[in-house]
Amino acid sequence: MTGSAASRSCSPSPSKGPGSAHALLADGTTVRIRPAAAADHDAVLRLYEGMSPEHQRLRFFAVSHRSAEQAAARVSGRRVPGGAATTRAEGNGYLALLAEHEGHLVGIAEYETAHIEPGDTEPVTADIALAVDDHWHHRGIGTLLLEHLVSAARVAGITAFTADALTENHAVLRVFADLGLRTTRRFEGPEVRCVVHLTETDTYLTSTENRGRTADVASLRPLLRPESVVVIGAGRKPGSVGRAVLRNLCTGGFTGRLFAVNPHAATVFGVHTHPDVASLPQVPELAVLAVPAAQVPTIAEECGKLGVASIVAVSAGLGPAQARALLDTCRTHGMRLVGPNCLGLANTEADVRMDATFAAAHPRPGTAGVAVQSGGVGIAVLSGLARLDLGVSSFVSLGDKYDVSGNDLLQWWECDGRTDLAILHLESFGNPRAFARTARRVNRRMPVLTVDAGRTEAGRAAAASHTSAAATPTMTRQALFTQAGIIATRSVAELLETAAFLHSQPLPAGSRVAVVTNAGGAGVLTADACVEAGLSLPPLGADLVDDVLAVLPHGATATNPVDATAAVSEEELRACVRLLSASGRVDAILVALVPTAVASATGDMLVRSLTHAPDRRRERPVAAVLLDQDLPVKLLPAEEGTVPAYTDPQAAARALAHAAKRARWLSRPPGTADDPEGIEQARGRAVVEGFLDRHPEGGWLNPRECGELLDAYGIPQIPWAWAESEDDAVLAAERLRGASGLVVLKAHWPGLLHKSQEHALHLDLRGDSQVRAAYRDFEVRFGHLMTGVTVQPLAPRGVELFAGVVQDEIFGPLVLFGHGGTATEVLADHAARLAPLTDHDVHDLITSPRCAPLLFGGDGGGPVDLEGVEQLLLRLSRLACDLPQLAEADLNPVLARPDRVTALDVRVRLLPRQAQDPYLRQLRQLR
Repeated sequence: MTGSAASRSCSPSPSKGPGSAHALLADGTTVRIRPAAAADHDAVLRLYEGMSPEHQRLRFFAVSHRSAEQAAARVSGRRVPGGAATTRAEGNGYLALLAEHEGHLVGIAEYETAHIEPGDTEPVTADIALAVDDHWHHRGIGTLLLEHLVSAARVAGITAFTADALTENHAVLRVFADLGLRTTRRFEGPEVRCVVHLTETDTYLTSTENRGRTADVASLRPLLRPESVVVIGAGRKPGSVGRAVLRNLCTGGFTGRLFAVNPHAATVFGVHTHPDVASLPQVPELAVLAVPAAQVPTIAEECGKLGVASIVAVSAGLGPAQARALLDTCRTHGMRLVGPNCLGLANTEADVRMDATFAAAHPRPGTAGVAVQSGGVGIAVLSGLARLDLGVSSFVSLGDKYDVSGNDLLQWWECDGRTDLAILHLESFGNPRAFARTARRVNRRMPVLTVDAGRTEAGRAAAASHTSAAATPTMTRQALFTQAGIIATRSVAELLETAAFLHSQPLPAGSRVAVVTNAGGAGVLTADACVEAGLSLPPLGADLVDDVLAVLPHGATATNPVDATAAVSEEELRACVRLLSASGRVDAILVALVPTAVASATGDMLVRSLTHAPDRRRERPVAAVLLDQDLPVKLLPAEEGTVPAYTDPQAAARALAHAAKRARWLSRPPGTADDPEGIEQARGRAVVEGFLDRHPEGGWLNPRECGELLDAYGIPQIPWAWAESEDDAVLAAERLRGASGLVVLKAHWPGLLHKSQEHALHLDLRGDSQVRAAYRDFEVRFGHLMTGVTVQPLAPRGVELFAGVVQDEIFGPLVLFGHGGTATEVLADHAARLAPLTDHDVHDLITSPRCAPLLFGGDGGGPVDLEGVEQLLLRLSRLACDLPQLAEADLNPVLARPDRVTALDVRVRLLPRQAQDPYLRQLRQLR
């Protein structure tokens, strides 16, 4: 298959080309993707000449040595003997990407645009060519190369690929068809011309995800289901980490072959040891490294050369050079890496039974997948799950997380056929947007829980604008968790409480709760806890009250909480719970019990009334609050499953609230991210590029540049004019005065952020004399700084809002929304979501702040233009996604009225950043 350069289009503007990256093939093999260089000529020529005659014919439409020479020359930029020189200057519309495995070239993909005269407005297209080593077919190399080529082409402004192929070349036509991008074909005799449109769609992202999941799971199999393990550094002394790992593998009943490396002992725990890696009798699939930090890179290199497929580095204390050497070795030899500085990993499946940790106790078998960065948190989670008799399917201590991450483990648990609950403790995120997309998908199949560590950046720079002031690391993480449907708890204890509820109970259909108690005080505490957790206690209705009172002892009340009195028996309590559950008036039931000597039934009998109810799974979820319980949470055995019991009413209410929130998230269909109409992306990009050409270090746009950028994205602004003299200000005021006859003057100079704090604005100006006086006042006070003023009509009354964007270097663009005006930072009434926003995200942004009732007419003034608010947020989202150079944008205030939504003041800061593709398939790199 080859591109024929038949498509006539302009060359894209020069840009920084893609760098080197490692990625996984469909079978889990690691390859390196990198741009071609002049020195690659001979390797490229060998690849082409090594192809079979049939594959050469499909690639070049003929079997020709000269065709191979010309293709290699084009990649390397060399002169073909007897032909013209070829050029490969960066930015000239040509790019070739190579795929290498352990230094051997196994595939190449390239695009080239045809140059036309400047000013031509035709879409930029490029012809592409693709070739794969004959021995590497059907492993996904061509598709992976195309994905990377697509990503680079988008950055370069290319909108479509064109390629010619023989109609019999079914393999390459299938690659195009399965890519996930819209592809059209035109048949011309024995050839077919394919046009691949590069617009990113959800179909393409889903296709890429599916391919990535297949490759990821395949690469993790030797790590989590190894058939052989070696412990390197299995010491003889008690307290040795390597010795502890080997002990756990032995006593845990590992089903595969087990080896140990120790040059100073013949056996450790009955396992014959070997003096070094090279002397092992067979190549193990997994190596556990428990050696001093300085030895880790060298030992890893020995493992790679031997053919080891995966490594767990429990060693701690690696310096930057050692860290990079370790990861480079793993990438070069295609080894997946857990750690370093970790507790190890475990898989409790019966046919594996691998405990390669140095924890004091073996993980209990179960169905919870656990991945943690902190070994201490991991031990606490494992211990808690064991107490609950939940157990784990697999456990991975990620440690410093050089390679294997939470995203990898989510995909493993999604496919392992055993895990039904995912538990994560992540202190950092390598690729949050890809993680969020994976978590969102996995969450549809199983709950995903995390402990939000709540850490903030030490020494975070002072906020430069309202947007930066509002955006915190905590807010950013919470936005990620909310959009992905992840249940974020504040502690390990809360995580375990919630896990117990989700494991044992069906999800509630809503947040209505009935509280039943045998002691009024316990019922009050539980009711308070429910309301504080965001749940509601609705009245039960007269008919249900009568039915409930009929089955309870004399003196009971049924106003919710239901006070069944201390005299309630097991049968009476069971009947009450059944009535409430079957009524449809509530979505869940919390039963708060205290031991008494009054009832004919003992406390244990009261508990049985909950756990022995028949057909519980077809009824509402039920949980108990047992104030005298010895443990914070227990799972009480029942005839069908278990029932969670909590010591603290707040713990029970929190767990139930998390379950109700998950039910709401699952009930909503996935959101859609439709693009607003009238976006002029090229115009916006021109504003940004023009500013950065003049200010390479970045900075704040002036009012005219801000206005042009917002106009390009259809974000409405109040009419305004720029004036650099007193007379210009007067003329602008005459032109802009509205019905009120009043105008506003705002001084401007580079770096001015908060005009009200600097007293750099004058309001309610009437007539020329007041305008002149205001301008002169600015000149007197700011003359050495001021570059001009903006003149605006006095805005009418309305709801003052705040909208903004801040680019997080890790998480990408974050859109914020909430109460605006001068008090926006004081009130801190903001919500945030990561871009790109879906319709659900926009709805949540509008309804989450405390000021939301004002938008819906809560002040008696009628609703504002809600569609205008939605459009404003969607357009801000698109602006932030299109322009990675947008460091922050601050629209404050935004005036919302019933007839329109208008930005009154705008600040935008740019930085010289390159676009990053968060969904490109590539393995992590050390920053």
